[in-house]
Amino acid sequence: MTRTPDRPSRKRLAAVALADALALTPVLTTPALAFFGGGGRIVYDPQNHAENILSAARALEQINNQIAQLQNEARMLMNDALNLAHLPHSSLTRLREAVGETQALLDGAGGLAFDVAAIEEAFAEDYGAAAARGAFDEMVEGARRRWEMSVAGFEAALRVQAGVVGNIEAARAEMGALVRESQGAVGALQAAQAGNQLLALQSAQLSDLAAAIAAQNRAVTMEAARVASAEAQGREALARFLDYGAGYEPSPVRLFGE
Repeated sequence: MTRTPDRPSRKRLAAVALADALALTPVLTTPALAFFGGGGRIVYDPQNHAENILSAARALEQINNQIAQLQNEARMLMNDALNLAHLPHSSLTRLREAVGETQALLDGAGGLAFDVAAIEEAFAEDYGAAAARGAFDEMVEGARRRWEMSVAGFEAALRVQAGVVGNIEAARAEMGALVRESQGAVGALQAAQAGNQLLALQSAQLSDLAAAIAAQNRAVTMEAARVASAEAQGREALARFLDYGAGYEPSPVRLFGE
């Protein structure tokens, strides 16, 4: 015959089960969910405790996600502000002054101007076949005028070259400043502006180079045209000198007293 456990044995089993349940759950200073049972004892509900912990963890995770999202948005706004920041350094004024100085040297150069109409007029009146027209005094005056224009062309070329060389040091200093600004740029706009100014500096240097080449080639071309005109003028002068006309023709001569 099986013996039925007495009441104290049942109480001990219940106590052991409750102890095992408490050991499997996190220990909290205050139970998440407790209520008073019969006899004024606190009864612990582990299922409700686990649900409360899970709910709290989910709520904390949502809050952390919202905080992270706000931080990302703040960083994006800060990056946008940096990307929109303008470069504090500008070389536009200095580059304009350098290009203006070179242009002034070209405009103020003596001799034949850089103008198609003026060149056509000069060659039609003073150079080439035109040098061999007119009286001897006119040809001498034309030769003197062409020589003066050639000398002025060489002088202008030297002045332009001197101006271009003078701009090299300023361009070097400006290039160094722009490179430093580019390396220290805090945003995309500043980096782009520094790059654009470096391209503008390069364009100004190319303009100086083109001006120097144009001035030098003009001087050389004017001298070559002067030499060609002098040859044409020399041939004309020799032809006039050797022109004896129709030659000697005999005619009747009357002596004195006849």
